[in-house]
This record gives sequence, structure tokens and C-alpha cells, in this order.
Amino acid sequence: MSITPVTASAALINERVESPQTKAQRLSVGVLVTILGAILLFMAFTVNKSGRIALSDALADVQLPTIELPGMPTVLLCSLVVLGAGIGYLTGKINGRARTVLAVAAGLGILVGFLVWAAASSTLPFTLTSQLNLTLEYATPLFFGVLGGVLAERAGVVNIAIEGMFLTAAFTASLTYSVTNSFVAALIAAAIAGLLMAAVLALFTLRYLVDHVIIGVVINLLATGLTGFIFQQLVAKDVSTYGSVTPMLPLRIPVLESIPFLGPILFSLRPLTYMAFIAIPLVWFLLFRTKWGLRVRSVGEHPHAADTVGINVVWTKASAVLLGGLFAGLGGSYFTIGSVGAFQDNNPTAGYGFIALAAVIMGRWHPVLGALVALFFGFCRALAQTTKLMALPIPGDFIEMLPYLATIIAVAGLVGRVRAPAADGAHFVKTH
Repeated sequence: MSITPVTASAALINERVESPQTKAQRLSVGVLVTILGAILLFMAFTVNKSGRIALSDALADVQLPTIELPGMPTVLLCSLVVLGAGIGYLTGKINGRARTVLAVAAGLGILVGFLVWAAASSTLPFTLTSQLNLTLEYATPLFFGVLGGVLAERAGVVNIAIEGMFLTAAFTASLTYSVTNSFVAALIAAAIAGLLMAAVLALFTLRYLVDHVIIGVVINLLATGLTGFIFQQLVAKDVSTYGSVTPMLPLRIPVLESIPFLGPILFSLRPLTYMAFIAIPLVWFLLFRTKWGLRVRSVGEHPHAADTVGINVVWTKASAVLLGGLFAGLGGSYFTIGSVGAFQDNNPTAGYGFIALAAVIMGRWHPVLGALVALFFGFCRALAQTTKLMALPIPGDFIEMLPYLATIIAVAGLVGRVRAPAADGAHFVKTH
């Protein structure tokens, strides 16, 4: 049977053309997922008993039942699901929504498989409530960091300085609370500290046209040196006056906190976590439902076009950067008054600013998606704490590396092709 030119043309039109970049990313994901599936397959044969997953803490008023799953069969099934997803990526025969389904299946397979393996490898159950509580705690500063990064970068300013904003705000909050004994004053001072660091970023990128990445690195180094110097000269010499901090206690919402399982997780949180839950939809509304947000996104994409219609490009960019600094300052306060206590001169932020930046990229510069990625990072960080007492056959330090490994993966572009705002990092010079 002969093929008519029309039929051949239709076949060419319907044929899927994959770009080299998309193919490389697909193969990278496929290789990674397949390797994880193979590791999970090996782990399945190292357990021979059931894994217990507790739905409530041992001291909870209401004791929920403990789920018991067969160790080897469950982990083996999860590994086969992950391997199947990896092979599906490698073959390239599955596209569109089916590929998304594969990604979700692989993620769930890795998660369930690891949790059941951990529970089956220990005499203690895996406490799901503690894991989720810690996830929200560790994700709280990342929520604010993501918002600071999204606001600045949507306006076209690369925000490498989130780490410096965190560190400065953490120190300021600790010092202010030590002097005033007021959480409100400490939060306001932290927000102002973050805003001032953001002002430095805005000044040098928008007024003096300094490279965004370079000035971001300089701000981070400035924050390290400044907080360290003041700490040694002031706090270390009189700890009782300048280094006495009682961290915020969880705020329990009556009635709601008594809901089994969900109550202790969602309605017994520290105040900063509740503030983050409010800030995320607020920033989404500002960016996508207000005139100011439209202007911010326009100057981040096409600043010269925005200038021609009368938008003050520099002021719009600066306002977004400053608002982002305010949120980053609130996130920084978590590292002292929000959870730990007094500021210690030993890098309390631990690179969280860079993880927040990675979450911005993985979340495609969207506040809600970035917050979801922050939850993932928080989950990985909490996993090390939850499994620490379970005496697993793998070092806890390795599990603590997971958020940072995920950061490297994000920077390497393994999450897929993402497009930053077109003018992100570009200098704006008014031409008329």
C-alpha cells in the first residue's frame, strides 16, 4: 500500500519532536529514578519482618492504631513501581500527563518504600505524626525564604542574598528579644533587618548596576562578618543581658487541636508557621491578582516595554525586593526566637537561604509551588531526626544530606526545563 504525500505530511506533523535539552533531562531523570528503584530493590531483601507506622505519638491523649505492613513484599512492590517509572522515562514512549503520573508514582514508591523499610529495620515504629510536625517546623523558614526569592526574581533581581537576610534577621531578633523581652518587637526588628539587607541588594543592582550574583555573595559575607563581630564584641561579653532568649511556644487552637491525627499537626504550631500559611496565599494574591503584581511581573519580563507604558521600572523592582526582604527577615527570626533560642555564632542558618533559592527554582518562581518544594526539603530534613532513634543500618548523617543533595539536583536542572523571568539578572538602563 502506497503512502500519499498528505498521509506522510500528517504523520510528520503528529510525530513528536524532542529537543536535545528535553531528551537529556528525560534521560537524567530516568537514570536517577532507575538507580533509586534498584537501591530500593536491594533494600527489600534486607528486611524480614513487618514495618510499623504509628499514627500518633506515644504521649498523645488519643492513641490511634498503628499500621503494620509486611516489610519485604511492600518494599519490593514499591521498588518495582519505581523501576517501571524509570524505564518509562528512559524509553521515551510515555509523554504528557502519563509522564506526570509516572513521576508521582515514582515519588510515592520511593517514599512509602523507604518508610516501610525504616520501620521494618527497627524495633521502634516510625511515628508519622512526629515526622509531619518536624516537616512543618523545618519548612517554616524556607516558606519565607521562598517568598523573598520569588518576589525579587519576579521583578528581575536575582536574590542570592537570602542567606544573608536570614542570618542578619536571626541575630537581630535574638538581640532585640534579649533587650525588650517582647516577641512582637523581635519580629519587627527581624523584618526590618531583612528589609535593610534587601535595600542594599536593590541599591547596588538597580542604582549602581552591580552584577546581581556578585552583590548577593557580598551581602552574605557581610552578614556573616557583621553578626560575628557584634556577637563577639557585645553578646559574648554579657550573655545574660544580650543572649537570653526564650523561644516561642506552639500556639494551640482550642477544639481543632483535638482532632485525631490532623489536630496535633496543623493546629498546634509555632506562631511563625501560622504566619507563613497566611503569607503564601497573600503573596500569590499580590503577584497575580493586583495591579502592582502585574507591574512586578512585567518589569521582570520586559522592563523596557513596561517603561514605555509609564511604569516606574526601578521603583517597582525595588518595592518587590524590599517586600521580599521583609519576608526573608521573618524567616530568619525562626532560627532564634522561633525555635532554637539565643543566637549562637556557629552559622545557625546552615545554608537554608540557598535551599530556599533552590526551592524557588524548582517551584518555577511561583509562591505556591515553591512552598510545596519547601515542604519536600523540610520532609527530608525531618526524616533524619525522626529516624535518629530508630538505629537504622545507614548513618543518620547520610539522611541529613538529603536536602542538600536535592538542592544540587535542582541547580543541575534535573527537575526539568524551567524558565526564569526573561529579564532576571539583567540591568535596566532608561534609554530616554
